[in-house]
Amino acid sequence: MKFIVVDDERLAVENLIGTLLKTDPNYKGVGFFDVESALEYIEANHVDIAFLDIEMSEMDGLALARKFTEVCPQINIIFVTGHSQYSLDAFKLHASGYLLKPVREQDLRRELANLRYPIKTDQSRVRIQTFGNFEVFVDGKPLEFPRSRCKECLAYLVDRKGAMVALRELAAILWEDKLYDRTTQNNIHQIIFSIMQTLKEEGIQDIIIKHHKEIGINVSMVDCDYYRFLNKDSQIINTFTGEYMSNYSWSEFTVGELIRQQEVYQKM
Repeated sequence: MKFIVVDDERLAVENLIGTLLKTDPNYKGVGFFDVESALEYIEANHVDIAFLDIEMSEMDGLALARKFTEVCPQINIIFVTGHSQYSLDAFKLHASGYLLKPVREQDLRRELANLRYPIKTDQSRVRIQTFGNFEVFVDGKPLEFPRSRCKECLAYLVDRKGAMVALRELAAILWEDKLYDRTTQNNIHQIIFSIMQTLKEEGIQDIIIKHHKEIGINVSMVDCDYYRFLNKDSQIINTFTGEYMSNYSWSEFTVGELIRQQEVYQKM
């Protein structure tokens, strides 16, 4: 993932870059303290995400975001500010995210997992198939899970599109309406542990985000037909035949949404 940070405060730029690299050392990016240099860089380089301070003396971040999107329409814009009153303006610009200073690592991870334009790379090792039966492929090979509920748990996280899911909710999905007692809690913790071990063995544990008693999928780190469909990928839209995660009954609601969305897309 390639990023750019623009803020007229040097310390703010350095701190955010440090937090980004702490999140993933493989991220690559640069920081700028002036708008002109940042614009020159955007015009000459590919950037996946721009982190923009809203209150800058030379040009405010909202205006800079408009210029960035003129150059690169699918750049993800994440606003960073010390004030919350700009959230509505950010929403109107269809920003990918909104962070309050000082930026906390868990908040940064949350925004990176819910980008407006998921980062697609030819180097993506993880491909997730949701149309038909749910399957996960790593380097082109099917990923084997130690338990069927491990696979179903991951499927549900994919269905939630990066939203953080409480462990209690996962337990209700996996064991329906079974009482959430100590035994059930231990079982769900074992399921999560088994999933993480399986992913770790393949070196892809970063596709999962964990925070306290919640867990989610990092949508920016997987290639998924469902996510491509939602981003109006015409090739994927035409491959949907009404079947989605057919091995799980709870997927029926999403099936209805996909059918409705497909009808809308095909009329466009």
